[in-house]
Amino acid sequence: MVRAKVGYKDAGANGAASFMTGLHVAAIVICLAAAIGYLNAKLLRLPSAIGLMAIGLVGSFVILGLDATGLVDSTALEAFVARIDFAHVLMHGLLGFLLFAGALHVDLADLATHKWSILGLALLGTLLSTLLIGAGTWLLLEWCGIALPFVQALLFGALISPTDPIAVLGIMRSAKVSDDLAVQISGESLFNDGIGVVLFVVIAAVADGSHPSLSGMAMLFLREAVGGALFGLALGYAAYRVLRSIDDYSVEVLITLAVVVGGYAAAERLHVSAPIAAVVSGLVVGNQGRRLGMSDRTRHHVDLFWKLVDEMLNAVLFLLLGLQATRLQLNRQLAVAMALAIPLALVARLLSVGMLAPLLGYREPHAVKILTWGGLRGGISVALALSLSDGAARGTILALTYAVVAFSILVQGLTLGGMLKRLRPS
Repeated sequence: MVRAKVGYKDAGANGAASFMTGLHVAAIVICLAAAIGYLNAKLLRLPSAIGLMAIGLVGSFVILGLDATGLVDSTALEAFVARIDFAHVLMHGLLGFLLFAGALHVDLADLATHKWSILGLALLGTLLSTLLIGAGTWLLLEWCGIALPFVQALLFGALISPTDPIAVLGIMRSAKVSDDLAVQISGESLFNDGIGVVLFVVIAAVADGSHPSLSGMAMLFLREAVGGALFGLALGYAAYRVLRSIDDYSVEVLITLAVVVGGYAAAERLHVSAPIAAVVSGLVVGNQGRRLGMSDRTRHHVDLFWKLVDEMLNAVLFLLLGLQATRLQLNRQLAVAMALAIPLALVARLLSVGMLAPLLGYREPHAVKILTWGGLRGGISVALALSLSDGAARGTILALTYAVVAFSILVQGLTLGGMLKRLRPS
């Protein structure tokens, strides 16, 4: 865990010691996140999720500019970030906030209409994409002269396969994408997030030295996924009953917060998937809880709170990823690998969607094109990459993740609206 106060000595002109506390770091990150939101609202006026992530990706480089002027000691800041236990902070808590916030506004009735197509693409598509990207990355890095064990390449495949197209649903609807396709896209991204995290955990166990059998890995996957879903269902129903018994928006916001924090901790103690539990409990609270257990006033405050949490965490995550990227030791081989990882991720998405979507009932015109180009990589991929333990593979995987996510947000996200207007699916 990060301590409340951490000091760093920097030999300046007079040899004086500079000191940076956790509060200073939090102040810098939060102020940058606020500046990002302001710039987007004032100048770019993009959908908030896209704008925050796009500016957040490059916002960390502002720190280097401030360092050049002497206003910020980026060396001390980077040293502080290097000491953060990302595995604990992200995998044991922060993911719950991201997944719960994403699930809160998904309509279960709409999901039920397309349940098999959504679950099929989320499960099979994520598995296929993980294998394609993992194998492709291993071969690609071998060709570039970079050594990376195959299991680590699969780990990259698992963390980069989950998509985050919920961020661009506003663009899709403004371009007259049908409601059915919008529901299928949001549902698939919601569930492939949870499935991708479970795959990541299973592969990470193997990468860390555990060598379970194939049947053991399958049982671990089922226990995590099914157990997490059942626990999330029970947790969400309990929260709904409590929410229905009172009408006090401040207390009810606090209850939803307790569901995420307490539920995530309890799921980990039960050895079931806490991310899956966060998704399912968010679906229950977002449907039963918001519609039947909350007044209009409470619903308004709950929605505003979780919208703020989601946007703030995404902005902070992308700032942290960018800052981590500035610490990487780039060379020609890694730069080539980063450039080639982008089309690899797109081709893997195209193949997995193209093979499965027609079989699973995705009948909309241009559905495969929209699912491929609209399959943005977002906060979940960033959080998983940052959670990797230190080692030779971490720097390579972070660099590849940065490249794919940056292209996804800055190119796919910003051009998706124009593409949809040209396609104009009925």
